[in-house]
Amino acid sequence: MDPVRFETHPSRYKHWKLEVEGDRARLVMQVDPEHPMFAGYELKLNSYDLSVDIELADATQRIRFEHPEVRVVTITSEVDKCFCSGANIYMLGLSSHSFKVNFCKFTNETRLFIEDASKNSGLRFLAACNGATAGGGYELALACDDIVLVEDGNSTVSFPETPLLAVLPGTGGLTRLVDKRHVRRDRADVFCTLAEGMKGKRSVEWGLIDATFPKSKFAEGIKARADKLAEQVADVVRGPAVELTPLNPTIEENEYKYKYVTLNLDRNARTAQLTVAAPSEAPPVDAAEMVAQGSELWSLRCFRELHDALLNLRFNEPEVGMITVRTVGKAEHVLAADKALLANQDNGFLREVKLLQARVLRCYDLTARSFFAVAEEGSCFAGILLELAIGADRFYMLEDDDEKVGIWTSDANAGAYLTSNGLSRMRLHFFHTPEMIDKALARGTEGMIPSVEADTFGIPTIVADDIDFEDELRIAVEERASLSPDALTGMEASLRFPGPETMETKIFARLSAWQNWIFTRPNATGGQGALTLYGKPERPNFDWKRT
Repeated sequence: MDPVRFETHPSRYKHWKLEVEGDRARLVMQVDPEHPMFAGYELKLNSYDLSVDIELADATQRIRFEHPEVRVVTITSEVDKCFCSGANIYMLGLSSHSFKVNFCKFTNETRLFIEDASKNSGLRFLAACNGATAGGGYELALACDDIVLVEDGNSTVSFPETPLLAVLPGTGGLTRLVDKRHVRRDRADVFCTLAEGMKGKRSVEWGLIDATFPKSKFAEGIKARADKLAEQVADVVRGPAVELTPLNPTIEENEYKYKYVTLNLDRNARTAQLTVAAPSEAPPVDAAEMVAQGSELWSLRCFRELHDALLNLRFNEPEVGMITVRTVGKAEHVLAADKALLANQDNGFLREVKLLQARVLRCYDLTARSFFAVAEEGSCFAGILLELAIGADRFYMLEDDDEKVGIWTSDANAGAYLTSNGLSRMRLHFFHTPEMIDKALARGTEGMIPSVEADTFGIPTIVADDIDFEDELRIAVEERASLSPDALTGMEASLRFPGPETMETKIFARLSAWQNWIFTRPNATGGQGALTLYGKPERPNFDWKRT
């Protein structure tokens, strides 16, 4: 399979149409069967693969940045009697295990982006289900604020994965049913085992959807629902509109190079180095000057690049499991960029930049790779870039008597960028000693915290002198790369989020555990498994033992 590329533009969409008129937008799904992500299957009945969801993620992001006037987004379909039949089964059957799991993760992050826009950006999303809405199609609807199903005697919403495929809805659908839509768990149990799904009336009664309209009144009903949603939208500051220009990285055999982010690969060792650079010059601090830089603003471009690099790691480098994270440049430029961004949150564009940074940091947290941050001379783990170190699995610092190696804390570390469970990375780091947070933040106002002093605050994992540092780091990296990736994925997912659970952490914890397990079970993907035999005359042959 060719490498996956994650940048696109509405002019290149094959599966969606983005229409904007005033404060309303329509995202119209009409999947082109002849343009799958890779050869070997057709995208029939508005089924989707990764290429479809890459476009959806791009459209959602562009609405927020390029069309800030929009208040309501209606997601619908132009395929008669079919809203979306979910993830393409044949694509899943042809995909590697890691691709399947990362596909589920990407689609769920796209839906979380939709929910984030609804929560923070003065947007509402309406799923206008004009026909059958199954599996991942219903999961997309669940990400919206309002779900309307056509009443035509045939259309249903359904989760057929368990009865037909011996797997689970892969995009958080089960959790959203009970946590978000408050469907009673016994009713959810019935619904999730009915391959045929449920029609409009009972779906409304059980809370699976919000309303239903006959086909003759569907357009009228959708408009009325959209008008009602528009009235509920928070009165947030909007815009100005900023075009998201291409990143155009240079991709070579062992390197992805962007303007501020570089990913260097050592595939033989199954390791990589991710380097993030500070702004090359003092950033603008005035809101008008920041807006004038548009998508070249460091705070925006750097994190768009980081997101693309993380996605390339997930999908195109499945065997590279151990990543060292480094920073270079002037810390004062990072701190100035952070201060200016946080001080100008009454500007709609700059609010969206901060929200994008937060989403990318959560993607970093949820990437199934081992991350070791490394601070040495020339590093600039300051403010928002310090989040990469605190969020890493380990943080190694070079002990430096000349005080040229250190960290810088700022308001960016005080709760501006929350993790999936609603806590700051500092709060997760000091979960059992929260009093250390204020001490570290207060000390940070005085300037750099040198490595030895940072160690007294408990921020780095390991501080070693120049005699031992390189060897200790090398041994740790080699050891980590030698361990089972399955065990590490489970271990990291369990350790990264101490404290409370949220819908988001539940979804990803269950995705890591249950989907990783179920996608490798013979009942689903074995020679006689349900997913393998889907569409064939043979029936699956289950191993009936419960674990």
